[in-house]
Amino acid sequence: MAGETRLTRTSDGWLGRFTAMASPCEVQLRDVSRSTAEQVLKRVAGEAWRVEQRFSRYRDDNIVAALQRANGEWLAVDEEFERLLAYADTCWQLSGGRFDVTSGVLRRVWRFDGSDRVPSADQVAALLPLIGWDRVERRPGQIRLPAGMELDLGGIGKEYAVDRALLLAREHTDADLLLNFGGDLVADGKTPWQIGIENLQQNGVAGQIPLARGAVATSGDSRRFLLRDGKRYSHILDPRTGWPVQGGPHSVTVAAARCTEAGMLATLALLQGAGAEPFLRAQGVRYWCLWE
Repeated sequence: MAGETRLTRTSDGWLGRFTAMASPCEVQLRDVSRSTAEQVLKRVAGEAWRVEQRFSRYRDDNIVAALQRANGEWLAVDEEFERLLAYADTCWQLSGGRFDVTSGVLRRVWRFDGSDRVPSADQVAALLPLIGWDRVERRPGQIRLPAGMELDLGGIGKEYAVDRALLLAREHTDADLLLNFGGDLVADGKTPWQIGIENLQQNGVAGQIPLARGAVATSGDSRRFLLRDGKRYSHILDPRTGWPVQGGPHSVTVAAARCTEAGMLATLALLQGAGAEPFLRAQGVRYWCLWE
């Protein structure tokens, strides 16, 4: 899903912008020529668009759509898709079934647009038979998804794209580099960038993180929620019940070595509800939880 890129000069380097995976994306570089910055921007954007094309649930011409059309038959998959499926399996196991890439079917009744349209218990219950990662069969080079079920890799795809893009960018330069895909970031340099932690509840920034090397990812319900009779419904759904997780923070930000790791831990923490912080402390990572 190729698009446009824009490159501008900044006080200490270059800033490249593009849109991918329904998110604003940025590439920041220090101490490189314009031609190098253009090469890096082109490679990073190209990889983001490639990952989106291959694994987005919103397309009808990729492996995710083909799997749904297979109607319960075995389908051949390549090595990259197998790695993502293995990672999804790891997330499912670590979360005790709370992270489930087959739970995207719940979006048929849950639309987190800030309105008060909460589905009925019967509407949610009708979808639960279509959820269950443990029902998906895998063998080397193949996968079988029960008829009627879907895969949604949105919970890991953007972070995967960030990590992949960094590897490709490093083929062109060893200069200080920061990639930001819709708030999921990775930095690799000598001088840190100041990364803001957004707090939409207070219409501002909750704090800043100095980041020279490593990744930061945030997951939360600041933008996606429902509000009915004074009760807020988070877009973080428990696939075991089909209902939003209650009692957790509005957002969780995690710093880790890779963006996939940071994103996974942020999401798994939110799925713990009130147990988000004890979960994160047990992982031994830096984190920030916004409760109000």
